[in-house]
Amino acid sequence: MVELVETGIEGLDRLIGGGFIKGRTYLVAGETGTGKTILALNYLLHGASKGEPGVYLLVDEEYESFVEGAKGFGWDLQPLMRSGLLSVVTLLPDFVERVKSKPVETIVDSIVESLKEEVERIGAERLVIDPIAPLVVGEESIVKMREYVRSLLASIERKIRTTTLVTSEIPTGTVQLSRFGVEEFLATGVLVLGLRNVGGRFTRTLWIRKMRWSPAEPAMYEFEIVPGKGIVVKPEKRLA
Repeated sequence: MVELVETGIEGLDRLIGGGFIKGRTYLVAGETGTGKTILALNYLLHGASKGEPGVYLLVDEEYESFVEGAKGFGWDLQPLMRSGLLSVVTLLPDFVERVKSKPVETIVDSIVESLKEEVERIGAERLVIDPIAPLVVGEESIVKMREYVRSLLASIERKIRTTTLVTSEIPTGTVQLSRFGVEEFLATGVLVLGLRNVGGRFTRTLWIRKMRWSPAEPAMYEFEIVPGKGIVVKPEKRLA
């Protein structure tokens, strides 16, 4: 029987059959400012509330800015970090310079081993990588970049075995679901956040684009961002 992990996103779990499949990787995509980071942190905080530790890898944001922003939103992360239920880690400032000339396998192994060490340190069951694109370093062809992403996500599932959520920013005005066009195929599920003009007002939308081994329909719903609570999906407000 498939074991599910509750996302804790209000209104979402019942739409996707109860949660994410344990040990799999899920993609949250969207343009800038659509709520990807809040959804990702919401997912980890729910796990912490159930005694399931989580690791949040900040790839392109400063630690202090992230923690202060969360506190301003109504989420004080310090108590959870002190208790070992949450770890917020950042990419080393010189990471790109140190690894860009190395083989893909070496770079992937370096990232995965560092994450594995932190996951094992706190016994994490959940992992967030926000966002994934800056981890793809070097000036290789798009084919090699896609193979890099494929290798990275496969290694995380095989070696770390957390239930992982990765974010990807969609360039404004495009129909892409990810930066490199491969993440959505590798992920077990894809959620796309956006903004849509409904009746003359902009509404936040969550599109269940893909949810493998789930009864979830590929549909779009309205959602709200509520300070101190996070993402609130409205199943009764289906848009498409």
